[in-house]
Amino acid sequence: MTVGALSEAELRRVRKALAKVPFAELLGIELIAAAVGSATLRLVIRDDLKQIHGVMHGGAIASLIDTATAFAIVTLLPRKEKFATVDLMVNYLRPLSEGTTTATARVLRAGRRLITVSAEVLDDGGNLAATALSTYLRLS
Repeated sequence: MTVGALSEAELRRVRKALAKVPFAELLGIELIAAAVGSATLRLVIRDDLKQIHGVMHGGAIASLIDTATAFAIVTLLPRKEKFATVDLMVNYLRPLSEGTTTATARVLRAGRRLITVSAEVLDDGGNLAATALSTYLRLS
């Protein structure tokens, strides 16, 4: 899928949509960049997002990924079109324990009913920490 620049108005719409997601706000997820079919979100690794061994909880990473993949889709679809996650497969490759982590999601295929999105999660050093593949269903 071709990635293109968003207009300022479209970028404002994406930021406004993210601000309306209470769970993303609770976790502290921030939009770093967006283009047509792509979104990059960041999350600060905090103690309250870690599991008992001192590394970031897999659920927090999965939530960052799910939010990034959803917002990659938001850049493509009309404002009123709804969609929902069908599946999310995450491969955790390295532990995250400090700093920030970013998830970059790209729409691979936007079909009539299903949308397939991939994501990569990186640590501050640019090391690959997780990969994901997700499918979404268009609801309207």
